[in-house]
Amino acid sequence: MLGGLAVAAALAGGVSYLASGSPDGLDATTLAGCTVDADGVITGGSCIAQQATDHELGGSFLADYGIKGIDNATGLAGLIGVALTFAVGLAIFWAARRRRHAAAAAEQAPAPVAAEK
Repeated sequence: MLGGLAVAAALAGGVSYLASGSPDGLDATTLAGCTVDADGVITGGSCIAQQATDHELGGSFLADYGIKGIDNATGLAGLIGVALTFAVGLAIFWAARRRRHAAAAAEQAPAPVAAEK
């Protein structure tokens, strides 16, 4: 588990700096049929991206693969994401394990003896 966590942290924290800033396949598909200028602004045509709106969480702390208020923090944002994902997974695992142990203990407990009248 620690090895997997280390690999995830290395990829999120280090390799993320090598990611391309060019639009990915989804962005390119939504722009199909439109003309776009050098700044990425739609200047004509008809495409799906014209109906796009800002996301409700677009201004949040970890929006757009970065950290609000810190430039070039892609790697740090990735490390925070790995840590949060690991913490949530660990909490789910811990809760499931605790529930399983409680069920096993209940099965092994002796049956209550009925009181005599």
